[in-house]
Amino acid sequence: MGMKDIRIRTACGGDAQALLEIYAPYVEHTAITFEYETPERSDFRKRLENTLKKYPYIVAEMDGEISGYAYTGIFKNRAAYDWAAEVSVYVKEDKRGLGIGRRLYTALEEISRAQHILNLNACIACCDVEDEYLTNGSVAFHSRLGYSMVGKFHQCGYKFGRWYDMVWMEKRIGEHRTPPEPVIAFPDL
Repeated sequence: MGMKDIRIRTACGGDAQALLEIYAPYVEHTAITFEYETPERSDFRKRLENTLKKYPYIVAEMDGEISGYAYTGIFKNRAAYDWAAEVSVYVKEDKRGLGIGRRLYTALEEISRAQHILNLNACIACCDVEDEYLTNGSVAFHSRLGYSMVGKFHQCGYKFGRWYDMVWMEKRIGEHRTPPEPVIAFPDL
């Protein structure tokens, strides 16, 4: 199956259960997310709907099945940070390595540029020694997509009885003019 067979669309509240089924294994079996408990469907749906008030939340479908999702969100809650957004992506375990994450991020970049967002930032769990809960695959994935390392926090996340590091990676996707163009909310594009 080629990348052309992947359909990208905006998520909706009705997708919450399918997205939660993708996310739950990351919560329950990995340190990729530092969340301890899988959210309830209603809470997860609220997160999705709140994100869509300003930012894109998109899904990738293969053969009519949701196989991954990605979204941007607030980087920091201060007006001066409006031109930066945090990115997140999750791909169904049995669909990893098929180009879904790349397609989702490509779509997020296009949408973010249209919003006048200039920097995309990724908060990524990482480790000095890979284990059954965490590899450095996400760092490598972001590097392949043009993200660069901007900072590392040492042993700041504790999950499964172990300490994990966290890094911030960044990709500049627009020209930093003075003054910048105002950011446009996703629903207004």
